[in-house]
Amino acid sequence: MSNPSSGQRHPAILRVSAIGVAGLLSALMVTAVAPPITADQSDRAVVNAPVTLLTAPIGGEIDTVTALPGHDVRDGDRLAQISNPRLDRSTLISLEEKSSDARQKLDATRAKGASDRAYVASLEAELASQTEQLKMQFQSQIEELRARVSQSNAQSGEKKVLVDRQSNMVTRNTASMDMLRPTTQQYAAAMHNADAERAKLNQKIAQLNALNGGIYVGEELVVLNNLAQKRRDIDLDAQRMEIEERQQSAVLGDLERLIDTEQKRLASLEGADVLSRGSGKVLTIGAAMGRHVSAGDTISSVVDCDKRFVVAIFSYRQGQNMMPGTRVRIDGSTFRTGIVSAVLPKTSDKVDERFAVPFPQTERRELYAIITPEGANEADAPVQETQASDAAACAVGQWVTVTRDNGVVPSMSVTWRRIGNLMASWAHDDNSETAQSHPIDADTRRSGMAQPEAPKADENWWSRTGTLVSR
Repeated sequence: MSNPSSGQRHPAILRVSAIGVAGLLSALMVTAVAPPITADQSDRAVVNAPVTLLTAPIGGEIDTVTALPGHDVRDGDRLAQISNPRLDRSTLISLEEKSSDARQKLDATRAKGASDRAYVASLEAELASQTEQLKMQFQSQIEELRARVSQSNAQSGEKKVLVDRQSNMVTRNTASMDMLRPTTQQYAAAMHNADAERAKLNQKIAQLNALNGGIYVGEELVVLNNLAQKRRDIDLDAQRMEIEERQQSAVLGDLERLIDTEQKRLASLEGADVLSRGSGKVLTIGAAMGRHVSAGDTISSVVDCDKRFVVAIFSYRQGQNMMPGTRVRIDGSTFRTGIVSAVLPKTSDKVDERFAVPFPQTERRELYAIITPEGANEADAPVQETQASDAAACAVGQWVTVTRDNGVVPSMSVTWRRIGNLMASWAHDDNSETAQSHPIDADTRRSGMAQPEAPKADENWWSRTGTLVSR
């Protein structure tokens, strides 16, 4: 016979089981949806710092790399050395050829100008010598003409006296007019002769004055006129040579300045050092020794550990609670507390390029809280250094947990992880007790088999978090 009480018990068990499953699902949904929207805690936070990209100033081959990832550098330290043996020197060769041609033309112009000036000096000396001789000749001719003028005046006076005496005789009828006419004609001839001698004298005096003034007129001065004309022509040619000399000097000076500039440019392209533009730690080395790089290629990146900050993701509903100036607690890093310095709705690839690690990816209705740490406690919060990240020495890329001061709603992901760590710790303790109560026998030890070692207790849940590998 069936027990009637057992038939009533099964529907009750089913009803309780359904209610329990529904309650568990509801709790899971509430803990999965509601807390992330209103949680005052976030484990989606990473330590970040600004990074400086050091690029190759020239194209060439890397000779030496003096810095290694993780090493400290100071401002002005040399990280790498680049040489470029394959320089294009065609521009410098062309400029040097033009400079050589200009220098030769300048030397030829100077020689021609010096020759012209020497020729002008010789012509001036010859012209001065002949001019002096002609002056002396004209002086003697003028003296001679003056004497002839005086002689002509005396002869005309004598003829005039004779004409006057014969005219008186004709007036007194003691002589005839036939005797007076020849005498009158001789007197007129003497007068004309005196005028001619006086004209020659005036001409010589005028020629002498013109010769003193540098004017060469007359048949006697044709040679001097030719010499003066030749001197003017050579002097003009010498002046033209001076103008060309100045022009060639200016061209040569410009070419020499261009050559100096090109030599400096080639010297700067022949070899260059990649210097640090600030203090920090070397994050990455993007090129090895012997590698060919182009100008602008990234050689190294230096992270400024003194300017570290934390990027945390919160729900947009927490925007009012995470305003700039809000104090927060930071777990999992060398610094324990911090202050919110900015709130960003989103970021971009260009912004990420300025920092050591990219910002974590946000979902819809989420924002970034930029947190400036207040200090570090190296003794209480040791930094994990891994081989996967060279920036771990300054905790860049380390995942941390950020909690608002006086926060009430925790992050469920943090809660569940802590519960999992606690259960794993309990399981570790149970396995240790079981291992002590069942020691390995001698046969098992001889066969080389041993029980697997239980995982160590994880007192700090953040010890499981990895460090982001730098880009």
